[in-house]
Amino acid sequence: MTAAPRVLTVLLLAVALPAAAQYPTEPYPPQDYPDPAYAAPEVTENVSYAYAQVLRADEVVEPVLTVVSEERCAEPEYRDARRDGRVAGGTVIGAIVGAALGNQVGDGDGRTLATVAGAVAGGAIGNNLAREPARPDAMACELVDVEREQPQVVGYDVEYMYKGEKYFSRLPYDPGNRLRVRVSVTPDAEDAGPP
Repeated sequence: MTAAPRVLTVLLLAVALPAAAQYPTEPYPPQDYPDPAYAAPEVTENVSYAYAQVLRADEVVEPVLTVVSEERCAEPEYRDARRDGRVAGGTVIGAIVGAALGNQVGDGDGRTLATVAGAVAGGAIGNNLAREPARPDAMACELVDVEREQPQVVGYDVEYMYKGEKYFSRLPYDPGNRLRVRVSVTPDAEDAGPP
């Protein structure tokens, strides 16, 4: 082979190799296909604000658990005076004290009569005192945390009208007579084009 065909072969290879390297043998990755330059531009949203007429706003009430502090006092114990022997003891002690006091009054038969009367009166007073229930000096009280369910307004179910159409929404506040609404207009992506 002469020098001219060799030079020509080298030149052909030099031109063909870079051209072959420009075409990948594997498929394009998904982010490269289709070419982003040919993608449809995003449609910007057209937004405006208007006011709708409120037809009604109903409170939404739900039970809410709250913790409240309450004062709790122990109930006093009342013992049965007849069972623990206080009535009998009170009557006997009252009769003895009454007899001793009655014995101090008068002489002879008058003293005997005063002693008997004092014993009867003292016994009756002792019996009545023994029958009264014991009263505590102070009640034992303490503050206790108690969970309670209380109804609370958590929102408002609002019915309102905008351009002749009725709408419903749950809002965290009572809007009053009118409600500010956000109006958005965009082309329908499902639209096939002009009719």
